Amino acid sequence: MTKPSLPELLHAAVTAVGGTERPGQAAMAEAVAEAVDDNAHLLVQAGTGTGKSLGYLVPALAHGERVVVATATLALQRQLVERDLPRTVDALHPLLRRRPQFAMLKGRSNYLCLHRLHEGVPQDEEEGLFDQFEAAAPSSKLGQDLLRLRDWSDETETGDRDDLTPGVSDRAWAQVSISSRECLGAGKCAYGAECFAEQARERAKLADVVVTNHALLAIDAIEGAPVLPQHEVLIVDEAHELVSRVTGVATGELTPGQVNRAVRRAAKLVNEKAADALQTAAEGFERVMELALPGRLEEVPEDLGYALLALRDAARTVISALGATRDKSVQDEDAVRKQALASVETIHGVAERITQGSEYDVVWYERHDRFGASVRVAPLSVSGLLREKLFAERSVVLTSATLKLGGDFNGVGASLGLAPEGTAGDDIPQWKGLDVGSPFDYPKQGILYVARHLATPGREGSRTDMLDELAELVEAAGGRTLGLFSSMRAAQAAAEELRGRLDKPILLQGEETLGELIKNFAADPETCLFGTLSLWQGVDVPGASCQLVVMDRIPFPRPDDPLMSARQKAVEEAGGNGFMAVAATHAALLMAQGAGRLVRATGDKGVVAVLDPRLANARYGSYLRASLPDFWYTTDRNQARRSLAAIDAAAKANDQ
Repeated sequence: MTKPSLPELLHAAVTAVGGTERPGQAAMAEAVAEAVDDNAHLLVQAGTGTGKSLGYLVPALAHGERVVVATATLALQRQLVERDLPRTVDALHPLLRRRPQFAMLKGRSNYLCLHRLHEGVPQDEEEGLFDQFEAAAPSSKLGQDLLRLRDWSDETETGDRDDLTPGVSDRAWAQVSISSRECLGAGKCAYGAECFAEQARERAKLADVVVTNHALLAIDAIEGAPVLPQHEVLIVDEAHELVSRVTGVATGELTPGQVNRAVRRAAKLVNEKAADALQTAAEGFERVMELALPGRLEEVPEDLGYALLALRDAARTVISALGATRDKSVQDEDAVRKQALASVETIHGVAERITQGSEYDVVWYERHDRFGASVRVAPLSVSGLLREKLFAERSVVLTSATLKLGGDFNGVGASLGLAPEGTAGDDIPQWKGLDVGSPFDYPKQGILYVARHLATPGREGSRTDMLDELAELVEAAGGRTLGLFSSMRAAQAAAEELRGRLDKPILLQGEETLGELIKNFAADPETCLFGTLSLWQGVDVPGASCQLVVMDRIPFPRPDDPLMSARQKAVEEAGGNGFMAVAATHAALLMAQGAGRLVRATGDKGVVAVLDPRLANARYGSYLRASLPDFWYTTDRNQARRSLAAIDAAAKANDQ
């Protein structure tokens, strides 16, 4: 039997999922297959509706070696494991003459821990909530959630939090889950043979395709303790999110509350001298943090430096004591000791990292109304980390609907630590780029309207002219509006204003769960949905319910954002344009994601309205516009309103 060709395999897979081959899909599949065969790195921009999942799954399955697919969102992970992979495997099985296996793998804290469920949470002043299990009818929401989790543990085959419907609060889940640092290990745990996390790992070891998330991918690459099985090919979907997710994993944080919990956990397990030293250091750190003002610390202040050195040294002593002071009833693998050790090791690691003062790290204070002050440390750049840890030993395919910013892949490629193909030098891995386009006819399906006549938005204060413009646009559209705002304060102000002006339902992020808001928004065409960052990337509502997408302003990072401003300064000191490399790139990515909410199907029509004149007037405006779908462009407010009214009328006619 001759080996099936890639077009044959793709056709079989597309037919199996109930569709037809889409423009660009075959070109993507061929490029992925070539990159994998050549052990090369590929950036693929595949617009919404391209069917990019099959564009990479088919060549990956045909390759025959183990492939890891990392995604950013739960929705795509579920789509791959529950729909795309089962159908694709069934379709390719007769042609490949083998049945590829697939599995989902997440971080350990995503799985229910049977040891913690049955033995209880190690006690400290804030925990020990499992006594509510003993109550016949626990009155608190937490107690009810814990009882549900106990019942669910007898039914679930995966122990995966995302398989629990409806879900439970983060606080409840924390009582039945653990981090990898707290885990006793399968060989030492009484429940190791039944452990859901270990079973997921074993399934992953046997799978041809392992579906995971960006965070676990980052942990696997950065922390030097492999959690993913060995793999020859890595596919990163939603790759525009990768740098921020890796940065998040590589960021350390210390808060007084976190330090005090570690003190309580360790106090009963070590000698009095070691416990007192950690307690004293914690009190000194808390005094410093009471006076902390938000902002970057270009140099670690003397008082913070002394407090962190004291924490580091006291934590080191406790770590040694936790290993040395044990008796017959309390062994190293005991859960209480393991949790205490994990807490103190985290404090030691972050304190040491900050006091070492690497030029490649950024340190800053943050202050939250609810959680108080914290000190944080993050890498100035993750490009070198990715280059060394992610791209050195495997072929990597990165794909998203938004990888070309300003019209090319250079910005994203540089942020990943890669160089364009043909660049001199062997020390930097090189990328090939491919834009397979979109099946949508953007110039005919959408309008990009920039409100050039509005005043330039300032940092503070109400934008009365913007709210007037927004109300006129929403009225012309007959509702049907997704409002994307640069801050929660702006979203709340707009919702309050328009609720008083218009006879249209205005939903506001935070007033209900995001899933419920999107469901209600899609169900009623007259409804509007206003919100902030997660709406820019998380809304998929095709059809007449979303015919106007409004951005209140260009979403530049805040000028006082410590990490972004530090990165911008570093580019400038190296002779580059820091604003374009950091702030404009950040804004371009978000705007591309936001504009992508409008056209989700071939019949969709509408307007993307940007209520910030800088998109038309500023020198960087052309760069930002080149990052958006190729909509028909206008600054004519009357044209925008007429178009919206016509689209609204057509939608109402179709509904009748």
